[in-house]
Amino acid sequence: MTETSEQPIAYLTGEYPRATDTFIQREVAALRAQGREVITCSVRRTGTEHLVGDEQKAEAANTFYVLPAARLVHLILCHFQALLRSPKRYFRALWLALRTSPGGIKALLFQLFYFAEAGVLAAHLRKKNVRHLHNHIAKSSCTVAMLTSEISGIPYSFTLHGPDIFFAPDHWRLDEKIARARFVSCISHFCRSQAMAFSDPRHWSKLHIVHCGVDPDRYTNFEDPMGHNLLFVGRLAPVKGLPILLRALETLVPDFPKLHLTVIGDGSGRAALESQVETAGLTDHVSFAGYKSQSEVAEALIASDLFVLPSFAEGVPVVLMEAMAAKRPVVATQIAGIPELVTDGGSGLLVPPGDPDALAQAIAKVIGNPSRATGMGIVGRARVEAAYDVTKEALRLGALMDDEGTP
Repeated sequence: MTETSEQPIAYLTGEYPRATDTFIQREVAALRAQGREVITCSVRRTGTEHLVGDEQKAEAANTFYVLPAARLVHLILCHFQALLRSPKRYFRALWLALRTSPGGIKALLFQLFYFAEAGVLAAHLRKKNVRHLHNHIAKSSCTVAMLTSEISGIPYSFTLHGPDIFFAPDHWRLDEKIARARFVSCISHFCRSQAMAFSDPRHWSKLHIVHCGVDPDRYTNFEDPMGHNLLFVGRLAPVKGLPILLRALETLVPDFPKLHLTVIGDGSGRAALESQVETAGLTDHVSFAGYKSQSEVAEALIASDLFVLPSFAEGVPVVLMEAMAAKRPVVATQIAGIPELVTDGGSGLLVPPGDPDALAQAIAKVIGNPSRATGMGIVGRARVEAAYDVTKEALRLGALMDDEGTP
């Protein structure tokens, strides 16, 4: 690495660390293992329910939180210093915040909040001599990153995930963020195609595919999937399609009386899901485990026989990579970037979203054929090792950050 590349990189998200975004922690750890100093920043302080392991607690203790730091006196001082340092940059950033507002008084106020946060973050990055700012999740925190870059002159980039950003690209001014970024890391070909659809062709050369990844070495002590233990890991939100999975279980239990689903995760939809389980008479077949640490999730994957993800919208779910790294067969929906990861009939089975009958049939095909399940696990592990190893992907991301000539 060059002398410039030895300066710190800063990472920014809306909340860090979160139990649902462990892939960001792994990426940061991989960049650090390659000799880069990475400073983590977050707009908001994470809720204690996300600090489920020593890794999350350690990251939280060493993360700079913008909003808690934005006390009135400090906020004014940061902005006054930015104004004195470069009035041109300061007012250019303010104008950028105003003109990228999606419209309406409330949205305009939020843009001014983002500008205020950007002034605080810019002061912190200058103090730490940061050379590059990288953002995950291209919504409000990326707006802060874009404004921070304009105020400070520090270049920024972001990882584009989807799918929710693609529901409202105009609202979040995805076109402007791509135009101003040094580069954009797209997690899949599908993701890059959506970025192309919402940006000027002049900027398509900035769009690089860098997968989110996992550490395959975390998943060892394999046993062949021989039982009927299903696992789901994710937010308990409607978009994850869990009601469809529960309906599928209703039709499966008569033929597979030992069938059991463990649900790892939490969220606003938990109460409704628990009620559905009780109404359907599935209380002996479904367990809600809440959030778990990375190590606990790895243990749960090894102990499972099949991983199921019935989502309606996804990017490329990292939890599917984890399941495949653990040599578990997977059943998932045929949406967005999932087919780039999961080969239907190879590492798992893909079904139409929202179809409980198709989901039930796919689950039955896997758990009813242990030898096929074992073969799928082997194929899945090989796929992850080849294209979704976090160390390899972090090398590609780090090279983009080090390349000062990146458009």
